[in-house]
Amino acid sequence: MTPADTPEATPAWRLLAHPLRSRIVAHLRLHGGATATELAQALGTHTGATSYHVRVLAGAGLVEDTGLGNAKTRVWALAEADDDGDDLATANLGDDDGMGAWLAHDYVDHFAEKTHAWIDDREAWEPVWQDEAGLQDALVLVSEEQLAALRAELSEVVARYRRIGAGTPGARRVTAYTALLPVDPR
Repeated sequence: MTPADTPEATPAWRLLAHPLRSRIVAHLRLHGGATATELAQALGTHTGATSYHVRVLAGAGLVEDTGLGNAKTRVWALAEADDDGDDLATANLGDDDGMGAWLAHDYVDHFAEKTHAWIDDREAWEPVWQDEAGLQDALVLVSEEQLAALRAELSEVVARYRRIGAGTPGARRVTAYTALLPVDPR
């Protein structure tokens, strides 16, 4: 393995362009720390394979050992820098082997699964959650610079709300997906 092939030198999105690795990161983001055995059980995989992929993610700094385990097991969590979520917009997805495109499609599939689950479970939630959570779309007309500003502003709003509900009775975690997609043909 050359230095350029090591996990540390590989862009994060390329490491996540593997079904199990992307699901490990998604699970840790949603549920918090877990051992490789717990991850394997939750994801329906083998412990050995899961452990290997967790170590690859750790080598790249995407997950880290929390120090909460014992001599035989490690508890893994997302590294602080990755806790903000996936940013496929800034990744160079024009790769030769299709991994970037696969990751982008997997991300959208994951978003669709979560959206379908919300639609199916919506009626079980309190009325205010039913009214305020869900999907919204809007068409905007922007230049390239305005698109960048819009993206930055949306990211800033989400960042402000990331932990604003901590300690608030009744606060629940929600996922905010951002998709700014051109409509007009090139």
